[in-house]
Amino acid sequence: MTNTAILWDPTILAGIGQFAVIQSVAPSLGVEVRAINVRDPAEIERGIAAFTHLSNGGMIVAGSALAIVHRALIITLAARYKLPTIYFQRVFVTGGGLISYGPDFLDQYRRAAGYVDRVLKGEKPADLLVQAPTRPRSSSAWPCLHDRIRFHSCPLLAQSGH
Repeated sequence: MTNTAILWDPTILAGIGQFAVIQSVAPSLGVEVRAINVRDPAEIERGIAAFTHLSNGGMIVAGSALAIVHRALIITLAARYKLPTIYFQRVFVTGGGLISYGPDFLDQYRRAAGYVDRVLKGEKPADLLVQAPTRPRSSSAWPCLHDRIRFHSCPLLAQSGH
């Protein structure tokens, strides 16, 4: 893949950070990055339609509330244009998207409950160690792969028979 569209919300700090990291790494991988804002449906449609004129492309949907709000449209357009797309939450895959990779929110909520329990039992919050997420969650819709990806842009998948 040599072209990647990043669907992001430039009005939130997380979106700016995610886009900056992807943009800084992309040249070392020989990938060109194109930004598509997720502010409104028309902008998403125009951006993805324009991006599809480039060959050998895929999309990354960066984390934002607006991406979740517009997830049905984003999933539909990715399928219509046969663009392999990675999402930041499993809800996109359960809605028909190809693959997701991101934090396991249920695990984080369980950990938070453990902290609350320890504080209620008398431990001082300042004495509790901060824990980073240890189990990212990935989900995929591999059975649908043939319907979603332009195989000429991914020769290994084309040969794999999946």
